[in-house]
Amino acid sequence: MSLDLVTAGESHGPALVAILTGVPAGLRLERAAIDADLARRREGYGRSPRQKLEADEVEVLAGLRHGVTLGTPLALLIRNRDHENWAWGMSAWPPAGEPSGKGTQPVTLPRPGHADLAGAQKYGHDDVRNALERASARQTASQVAAGAVAKALLVEIGVSVEGRVLEIGGATDDEAMQAATDEARADRDTLGGVVEVVANGVPPGLGSYAEKRTRLDGRLAAALMGIQAVKGVEIGDGFALARRRGSGAHDEIEPDRTRGSNRAGGVEAGVSNGEPVVVRAAMKPLPTLMRPLGSVDLATGEPGQALVERSDVQAVEALAVVAEAAVAWELARAAREKFGGDALQDFVAAHGAYLARIDPQPKP
Repeated sequence: MSLDLVTAGESHGPALVAILTGVPAGLRLERAAIDADLARRREGYGRSPRQKLEADEVEVLAGLRHGVTLGTPLALLIRNRDHENWAWGMSAWPPAGEPSGKGTQPVTLPRPGHADLAGAQKYGHDDVRNALERASARQTASQVAAGAVAKALLVEIGVSVEGRVLEIGGATDDEAMQAATDEARADRDTLGGVVEVVANGVPPGLGSYAEKRTRLDGRLAAALMGIQAVKGVEIGDGFALARRRGSGAHDEIEPDRTRGSNRAGGVEAGVSNGEPVVVRAAMKPLPTLMRPLGSVDLATGEPGQALVERSDVQAVEALAVVAEAAVAWELARAAREKFGGDALQDFVAAHGAYLARIDPQPKP
């Protein structure tokens, strides 16, 4: 038994959709908690005016009755409130009437650092919008909603997940991060940064060293690298470990089987070891610039400047929320594989039985 997630939707389309399978029956979900995470994703000092337009609220189309999961596929929907301005340009069927609103002209000037050119080449698009709409980070809203469901499941076995910002544009305290954002905004430029996600209460034994695809560290890295603009991931002390001797790199085992340190970030040999799981992700500066970079017009072959659309100065605070959701989803997947159960009580009972089996304390 595992969790699976499929999402669909374009940045300026009618809505985003997420279909979750493998969620056990009997899990109580709170709409306010999902909406709160969606609101957190929109917040941040460097965000664009669009975030005020998209008052994201989750709707449930299937798999939930009276706030409790049914064990069947859970279908979530988040409407794009700005779609009314793009109704002609993003119509699913050939639009009727005269062109109106936004998105009526083809995009032929790809942005460096975005999926524009690669997507147009891969899928044979003449209009880059056919690639950039799905590649947009807007789709992370559906992933955050799914992550909220995963966090609700993890709470049932005592696991909590929290993301936070470590740095923005090289600055590491709140005042300096805001100042760096202000300076980039004044220069019509963008910034990146680093976020950290910590999961407490993760039991030892999630993941496996048996196969590459089952390694928990590999799965967490893939989950974070799959987020738009993420260019680097580390588990625990990550790259710093490469600069240490082994005697100062590994976590010594205490008599109660805990560790005196956590340089491994809670994962050894692809398996959780009972310590907090700690992962970090590095985000590149956003590719949509109000001072555009050089590009080429795909229609004429002439040099030009990249597409300019409404953009954030930086979205590192949002990344912390999306990364939190991604880590929660992957840990919940691993926990479902470990403990199984069609009903929530079976899942929780299997977790309890497992902890009792590995308890190092002698029994009376």
